Amino acid sequence: MMVRNTSKLRRILTVDLPVVLILTFTLSPYLWMMLTSLTQESRLFTDGPSLVGATLENYVRLFATVGFGANLLDSFIVAVGTVIVGLALSVPAAYAFSRFRFRGRRLLMLQFLVINMFPLVLLILPLFILMKTLGLVDTYAALIIANSTVAIPFSVWMMTSYIDGIPRSLDEAAMTDGCTRFGALFRVVLPLCTPGIIATGVYIFITAWNEYLYALTLGGRSVKPITVAIQTLIGEYQVEWGLLTAGGIVGAMPATLLFLIIQKRLIAGMTAGAVKG
Repeated sequence: MMVRNTSKLRRILTVDLPVVLILTFTLSPYLWMMLTSLTQESRLFTDGPSLVGATLENYVRLFATVGFGANLLDSFIVAVGTVIVGLALSVPAAYAFSRFRFRGRRLLMLQFLVINMFPLVLLILPLFILMKTLGLVDTYAALIIANSTVAIPFSVWMMTSYIDGIPRSLDEAAMTDGCTRFGALFRVVLPLCTPGIIATGVYIFITAWNEYLYALTLGGRSVKPITVAIQTLIGEYQVEWGLLTAGGIVGAMPATLLFLIIQKRLIAGMTAGAVKG
């Protein structure tokens, strides 16, 4: 009995207590944001954030007066468009890198990796000049293309590793039965790649949803994602803390819910893509 109690105390001190401390440290900013968003603006600087007299006034103002709903729609269109473009290009490219051995293959894969080493700020100026020349500034297309430049290289690497784990014999069997190369891809490989595709799509969506630099530079009045809209709530002489925290909570909610809904598939896809190849 004494040994069991000692073992239990050791587990509490070495595992449970550190986990509780880490969770408290990690979640406390978000809990503070939630309390601030539920506190009336008039009481915020006198009583501080509190659940006493909690109200949804800041959330109502956020959608009624600030027009945050339109910003959410802009972010959703850009994120979904980036997912469609990213998957449409990265999946066939990954299949080609996985199934064919051609000259320059390793060099191209290395270039995809090197692209991710450069900060986004280096791409802003050339992308802005390109979009301005094409007349795409302040459009959804500009932000979708810009976000795709970041999402596609990593997605190709991730999907290539996943497709490498699917036996080539399945492709050959499908083509022996009369399928073309594209038929084998769509009928055999893609169904087996569903966890990897979901994981890659979620990565692209979250990356595009949270992106700020491209949205600030290539967006404008017509297209203003939530990352830019939240920043406009910070005035030169005054900060609307209630609106700001409410906007942060609402802005983080879609990506968080998406992650929680498909968490199992996401983890399975990312794990498989990491160890296969």
